[in-house]
Amino acid sequence: MLHILYLVHDLYDPAVRRRMMMLAAGGARVTLAGFRRGDKPIGEVAGVAPIDLGITADGKFLARAATLSAAAVRLRGSLRDIDAPDLIIGRNLEMLALANRAQRLFGGDAPIVYECLDIHRLLLREDAIGRGMRAAERTLARQASLLLTSSPAFLRQYFEPRGQFAGPIMLLENKVLALGTTAAEVVTAPAFEAPIRIGWFGALRCHRSLTLLAAFTRRMEGRYQAVLRGRPAQSEFADFEADVAAEPHLSFEGPYRNPEDLAAIYGGVHFTWAIDFFEAGQNSDWLLPNRLYEGCRHGAVPIAMAGTETARFLLDRGIGLILPAPTAEALEMLLSPIDTPAYAAARQAVAAEPLQAWTADETDCRALVERLQELVRGAPALPVLEIAA
Repeated sequence: MLHILYLVHDLYDPAVRRRMMMLAAGGARVTLAGFRRGDKPIGEVAGVAPIDLGITADGKFLARAATLSAAAVRLRGSLRDIDAPDLIIGRNLEMLALANRAQRLFGGDAPIVYECLDIHRLLLREDAIGRGMRAAERTLARQASLLLTSSPAFLRQYFEPRGQFAGPIMLLENKVLALGTTAAEVVTAPAFEAPIRIGWFGALRCHRSLTLLAAFTRRMEGRYQAVLRGRPAQSEFADFEADVAAEPHLSFEGPYRNPEDLAAIYGGVHFTWAIDFFEAGQNSDWLLPNRLYEGCRHGAVPIAMAGTETARFLLDRGIGLILPAPTAEALEMLLSPIDTPAYAAARQAVAAEPLQAWTADETDCRALVERLQELVRGAPALPVLEIAA
């Protein structure tokens, strides 16, 4: 059985749990180690007790760098009780640095996989800091045998033109993990009647989205509501809960489990807010968010911002709605003409896409683990490989 050491930047991140579930379903044994962004230690992630490397803070790069350096010094002791891994995955750049350190500690034979699902804004700066960060990434990535990334725009806009990675690449989309009973969930459409609900679920880090949805729902005088669920990035809001509570047509309904709760939460909304202005013009324009796949899998019609990779994805398939400008007026012009037949047609277009466009099942999990096993066996490098995940 393939033994993977998985190094992560945030043990609380729901996406870490999903990846752990995927690797386990594919037949791998995973040792999890990482930082946490909270005072309370986490007991288990997908049934695995993690190795706690310490506390980091969201967005505070200098503090995170100091914590990372301390963790690198302590890494031998932190990993002393585990078997030597067959392969090491570093989830984002700082964990790639720890992956390089761990590889040396275990004799230098375990292949490294660089999992990069966001391009941090510091990497895109054109000053000395940005150049230094990119140089560090190129140096660390030389030891990696494979790059895992979730959007083709990350390759087109960053990795290829910047020359950041020269090895094989696997495109691992942020699809819904469909294992066991979740694979057969039946989707029921909510009646298209007021209040019409827009669901903004997942990592809530975009203050501009909050402001836009608040302005739009006020403008529509309650005919539309916005429902928020997930993990607010407190570093991006002065007081997230107070901001939402002050809006008559916005509600925050707390965190949720993924994939277990997806059918229930998306079954209660008509549209998915698949827009993120957090790093507009850069990472936010290039990513394909989890909520895109989650909403489409469960029948909600996605709304994307024009000019983004998400919009390109929808236009290629002839589904969803494209917002031409980031204003409440433009959103009203987009949504107001939609009546019951038009909504039914939009929803049917999403439903007509194959289920595999939105989900990853046991077969996909096994394919991922088999690809990782090939790295251990020293199989020849492959070109970019697309796989459901």
